[in-house]
Amino acid sequence: MSAGSHKTPIALEGFFPYHMAVAADGLSRGLADVYGSEFGLSREEWRLLFLLAGVSDVDSRELARRTTLDKVQVSRASQRLVEKGLIQREVSETDRRLRIYACTEKGRSLFARTFPKVEAKSTKILQAMPPAERAALERGVAALIRALHQVEGSAEETTG
Repeated sequence: MSAGSHKTPIALEGFFPYHMAVAADGLSRGLADVYGSEFGLSREEWRLLFLLAGVSDVDSRELARRTTLDKVQVSRASQRLVEKGLIQREVSETDRRLRIYACTEKGRSLFARTFPKVEAKSTKILQAMPPAERAALERGVAALIRALHQVEGSAEETTG
């Protein structure tokens, strides 16, 4: 920056997306203490296991969409889970570009041991908030997700 120029400082304290990112990261780190430290899973591995434990199988496109992970993150995390014997991965018979993922019995067993502890930690964190604020947060997050879908849907209609 030259000596004569100056930039207006960004007030992060009042910037909602920053607060949301900090809160989400803090919650994620708090939960990672459980599935990471106790069970040796990365954030990406946990997300995949979480989604696969309750279904028969999911293709790679749907898995990336539901986890908010990109294709590379899904590919790397799934490879580690395959190596650990927690999931299996096959090439789709109908579309060779897609992979079909499914949880193994070992994966379901690990998830069954992990989830109650992750849920307990999440509950502990959220119960530190007054009930009215927690309810407002839940409504606000649901409204934000609806707004994102609405804006993204209208953007797709305009460009597609």
